[in-house]
Amino acid sequence: MSIIEVHRRIERMKLNPAQIMVLGFASVILIGSILLNLPIASRNGESVGFINALFTATSAVCVTGLVVVDTGTYWTVFGQTVILLLIQIGGLGFMTLATLIFFIFGKKITLRERLVMQEALNQFKISGIVRLTQYILIATFLIEGIGAILLSIRFIPIFGVSRGIAYSIFHAISAFCNAGFDLMGDYTSLTAFANDPLVNVVVWILIVVGGLGFTVLVDCIQTRKFSRFSLHSKMVLSISAVLIGIGFIMILLLEYNNPATMGTLPFRGKLLSGMFHSITPRTAGFNTLPTDQLTTASIFLTIVLMFIGGSSGSTAGGVKTTTAGVVIWTIVSVIKGNDDTEIFQKRIPRDIINRSLAVIGISMLLVVLMTMVLSITERTFSFIEIFFEATSAFGTVGLSLGITPMLSMPGRILVSITMFAGRVGPLTLALALARQQRKKKGLIKYPEEKVIVG
Repeated sequence: MSIIEVHRRIERMKLNPAQIMVLGFASVILIGSILLNLPIASRNGESVGFINALFTATSAVCVTGLVVVDTGTYWTVFGQTVILLLIQIGGLGFMTLATLIFFIFGKKITLRERLVMQEALNQFKISGIVRLTQYILIATFLIEGIGAILLSIRFIPIFGVSRGIAYSIFHAISAFCNAGFDLMGDYTSLTAFANDPLVNVVVWILIVVGGLGFTVLVDCIQTRKFSRFSLHSKMVLSISAVLIGIGFIMILLLEYNNPATMGTLPFRGKLLSGMFHSITPRTAGFNTLPTDQLTTASIFLTIVLMFIGGSSGSTAGGVKTTTAGVVIWTIVSVIKGNDDTEIFQKRIPRDIINRSLAVIGISMLLVVLMTMVLSITERTFSFIEIFFEATSAFGTVGLSLGITPMLSMPGRILVSITMFAGRVGPLTLALALARQQRKKKGLIKYPEEKVIVG
């Protein structure tokens, strides 16, 4: 069943845009699970089991990177190709890929489809949504192509021409989509390239560009001057730079003399791996340092960065940089005694503040709930390992302290649910709440009364 057929069947169900987006992702995950469960997808010629196939498909479509079997050694070329296609669909979004198919077959995009695209891309207005989607498709394939060419400079001499090209394409798409899947084998990710400037810098750029958001990329290309950027773009670029800078300095200080991570690396390797680890928790999932050997302070810092994630309208997950920024600026405004939340000489509307608080609250509740339930089903692991796993799943990051392959079947199902909720849940629910507010606004206003807080 093709994406366009899935879209048509869902459209006939007369659902609202948020429901269409959720069902679209779920349908792609189900199709991917069936394909990965086929014996042809496994090198041993046996079915991986539906729960394991479902976990892998969910991780790929939700661009997470958590795996229960090693991607490089367990799956055949067919299985790896299915995973790559799921990553691309998950990174671009169900409706963006459907739109590409509509372009190819010359199908007219209806108003209903434009509304779903608006929901999927988290845009405030419907005008120009098709043009934005065209920009997204062109920019995505161009950036991934350039990344693959640059990675092939290193991978072809190591793995040979055909395998080197395949590895370059796979890792370029995985990095730009912030998926974190790799083909290096034995769950090693990119640790063998910790001291390699080319691989590090190319993967950095792909992760960061993919995590900024398509709206920001279009703004940067068209405007080219920071002072003229939209408030959204200014916040995304500023907060991303601050998080990367703070993460780099903290990781470098905490891991510099750790013999299990940076301690044995030369100074250049320390700088490269420090920067890599400050970027990758922003929902990328690759690692050049063994994550399970990090200090406790570094692990907790990584959890914080994973929870924040990337930016709205991007391939990244988490609560998003702008959401965290709005909440932090609101707290600062309250401390200063200001009535309004003002950022870059612009005032944030009250409904945006309410939605940001809702997203943060729902996300924290989800992570806490999943951590508690996993603590019951996975009694052999420590609290920090389970907390890390739950946050990584919610933020669609893919980093792990090594417990993913050892999760029980209930644990794998719970983590799969968390990945799916992290990809479509908090934002979709917040937008649904906003629509209800607009419908009910002005109908009833109850008397105001103060309560004691703090």
